[in-house]
Amino acid sequence: MNIPTIIYTIAVWAIPVLFAITLHEVAHGWIANKLGDSTARMLGRLTVNPLKHIDPIGTILVPLVMVLLQTGFVFGWAKPVPINYNNLKNPRKDMAIVAVAGPLANLAMAIFWALVFKFGMTLGSTNLGEGIMAMGKAGILINLVLFVFNLLPIPPLDGGRVLSAVVPPAVSDVLDRIEPYGFFIVIGLLYFGVLNVILNPVIGFFMHTIGSLFF
Repeated sequence: MNIPTIIYTIAVWAIPVLFAITLHEVAHGWIANKLGDSTARMLGRLTVNPLKHIDPIGTILVPLVMVLLQTGFVFGWAKPVPINYNNLKNPRKDMAIVAVAGPLANLAMAIFWALVFKFGMTLGSTNLGEGIMAMGKAGILINLVLFVFNLLPIPPLDGGRVLSAVVPPAVSDVLDRIEPYGFFIVIGLLYFGVLNVILNPVIGFFMHTIGSLFF
């Protein structure tokens, strides 16, 4: 990959990745605030300003390396929005609602970027049109990856938190004990290719569904 291609790739992916990760976290904090916990709001984290949410490794380094290596699979993370579940009105049920808010925000953004892609199509085969379509495609992909990935029922992913909220307390306690090792479980699944086997068909389904609805 030559320098102009690297610059173009970064330009196409930077905005979709930043806002996919940022708005995912804002959604958690916004819903938590609605349900009784104002921690994120008081700390100034209910903002779309990416600078408030950037994690140097998860928001910049990891996505950048994956894009440049053309892995075909891009993900990342921001600084988690602080949530005090003890402040929620119904901690177990509300925890699930707060957790699922992030992935749903990504699904909504995937639809937004589909509209951006469609707008680019109206501009035809111009440099501007091609650039907007490339950014729209990147936005759809990164948001669908984050949507599906974060719903995996592995703590501390959002899907793990949802699962912990709906299972009996004894099972929830087991999941809580697994949580410190969740990151290593995910890395292991990625290393052995299991993650792609799980995620790709689901991501492909949503890509096809969005494509059939908008194009």
